[in-house]
Formats: sequence, C-alpha cells, structure tokens
Amino acid sequence: MTNEIQKQYDRLEDVPSIMLRMKDVYAVPDRHIRYAATKAFFGTKMTEGLSVHSHGVKMLSLVEKLEDLKAGLNNDTYIVVILQSLPPSYDPFIVNYNMNGLEKSIHELINMLVQYEATIHKSEPAVLVGEASTFKAKGKVPDAGRGRRARERPSQPLLAPEVLLLLPRRGRAKGR
Repeated sequence: MTNEIQKQYDRLEDVPSIMLRMKDVYAVPDRHIRYAATKAFFGTKMTEGLSVHSHGVKMLSLVEKLEDLKAGLNNDTYIVVILQSLPPSYDPFIVNYNMNGLEKSIHELINMLVQYEATIHKSEPAVLVGEASTFKAKGKVPDAGRGRRARERPSQPLLAPEVLLLLPRRGRAKGR
C-alpha cells in the first residue's frame, strides 16, 4: 500500500472495519451487476440447431445469479423469458405449454424441453442433398399452338393503319 492509503486505514482499529471501508471505496455497486445479469438473461437467445440442454443450463445459471442478486423476478417471469428465448422450431411446445396451463419449475421445464428436442430429432425425415443437374434439351420443342387456330390473326392489327399501308403484304406472289 502507498503511504496515503496506509495512513487512512491506520485510524481504523480492526480488520472488519478496514474491509468494510475498502468495500465501500472499491466495490462495484450491486445495481451494475444486477443490470448486467438482467441484460444477459433477457438478451440470451438459443440459436437453431444447438442443444436445448446447454441453453437451459446457461439460462438456469443466469436465473440463480439473478436470485443471488435479489433481482425481484418470480418463477413465472423466468419461465416466460426462457420460453421466449427458444427458436421458432419450439413454437408447438410453447403453444402446448401455454394452452395446458402448466405450472412447472425451471428444472422441470428444461427436462421437458430436452424430451421435446429428442422427439423432434427422432421424427425429422432424412433430407437428401445433391447437386442440381445441368441438363439441356436438344432439338425442337413441339409447339402446342400449331394448327388452324394458332394461324388465325388477331381481330385488331398490332400496328397503326398508316404503317400497315407502307408495309408489303405477306403471302402474295410478286407478280400479282
């Protein structure tokens, strides 16, 4: 310790009073720690494809940390936030949980989520992944519009009458 700090603590008589004074001066306030823990808890989202068990353990550790800091949240709030942190593939589970009005502890909820994850993976069909073919058709494509009706002309000309007078007529012999 430097001389100035040592002189400040020389006036204090016993170790608990020195520790209390040091805690007051150098400790980070609980409010900041509680803010960081709450932000981490409410901001945690499970990414699709990761284990729900590891996500549940992470959320459970954040819940225990918030309870140690006396954040003032109840069990229902913890469960709602955990359910909201799940990816969209867990929407059927969330609907079922809310529709049945289940009241479970956080540990029971995590166990139910692990069972649901096992059910999802068991029922997922296998997906075949392959390359796209570069097949090119050869030859003429048959025209479905051939025939008498396809040759009929539209009732109105596509060009203005002045332009039609300037164009040679098709289908006539040159000598006529």
